[in-house]
Amino acid sequence: QVQLVESGGGLVQAGGSLRLSCAASGRTFSSYAMVWFRQAPGKEREFVTAISRDGYTYYADSVKGRFTISRDNAKKMVYLQMNSLKPEDTAVYFCATTPRYPIPKDEQLYNYWGQGTQVTVSS
Repeated sequence: QVQLVESGGGLVQAGGSLRLSCAASGRTFSSYAMVWFRQAPGKEREFVTAISRDGYTYYADSVKGRFTISRDNAKKMVYLQMNSLKPEDTAVYFCATTPRYPIPKDEQLYNYWGQGTQVTVSS
C-alpha cells in the first residue's frame, strides 16, 4: 500500500513561484518513478512531469523550462518547483507513483493518488 500526501499549494500572482511537496510512504519508494499530474476545473487530469528512479526527468511541453521535479529518496519526498507561473497553471496538483517503464502519461494507469493540492495563479 502506498500513501501520498501533497502540500505547498496556494494563491500566487502570475510570474510568481511555488514549491510543491509530496510525501510518500512505502518501502519501495526509491524503486518507483514519481509523477505529477494536474487537473483544472472542467478538464481531465493531465501529465505534468515525472522523475525516474534513476533521476531522469520528463516534462510536458507546457511546463518545460519553468517547472523542475526532484526527489529525495532518503526522505521519501518528491518536489515540484514551479517558476514563472501562468494563470493556465491553475489546477489541483496530484502526485502519483508507478513501477512502469516507460513512465506512462495516462492517468488511468495509476492506482495510488494523494488528495491533491490547489494551485491558483492570478493574472
